[in-house]
Amino acid sequence: MANKERVRRNHQIKVSEVRLIDQDGEQVGVLPIGEALSRASESGLDLVEISPKANPPVCKIMDYGKFKFEQAKKQQAAKKKQKKVQLKEVKFRPNTEEADFQVKLRKLREFIAQGNKVKVTIQFRGRELAHRDIGADMLDRLEDELVDEVTVENRPKKMEGRFMTMMLAPKASN
Repeated sequence: MANKERVRRNHQIKVSEVRLIDQDGEQVGVLPIGEALSRASESGLDLVEISPKANPPVCKIMDYGKFKFEQAKKQQAAKKKQKKVQLKEVKFRPNTEEADFQVKLRKLREFIAQGNKVKVTIQFRGRELAHRDIGADMLDRLEDELVDEVTVENRPKKMEGRFMTMMLAPKASN
């Protein structure tokens, strides 16, 4: 089990009486533990503690192996449904030409369509540091091009060394 809590069954249950549910899901009622165990062994199944914190604890007559198998299946299905969001990065330079800009924009749209977050970075080198406004304009243009597809998580407020960055996330589809 995922939470590492062991499910007690049969003689591991150390209480005087339990609320019993039979193999068909019918409530039997509150019985002494001995009688509940004998009913379970008569039917060839296990007595499994379902709700240990209840007063008295709730136990069910069932096939424990099948129960464990179904629990594992449920966890596997839940794990399969999870979407892992990755952080992708697309780098630009202040003097990126139009054709390259369009290629990177197309790639950025792909990442967003897959549900990933994208970090857009503009890297400045040498004399390009004097033209930070060009980088800011490029980020503004990207934001305008993608206004319907993304939400801007953080805008570039200032330079981080030689880099200007902006975080984009896919728009929540309601």
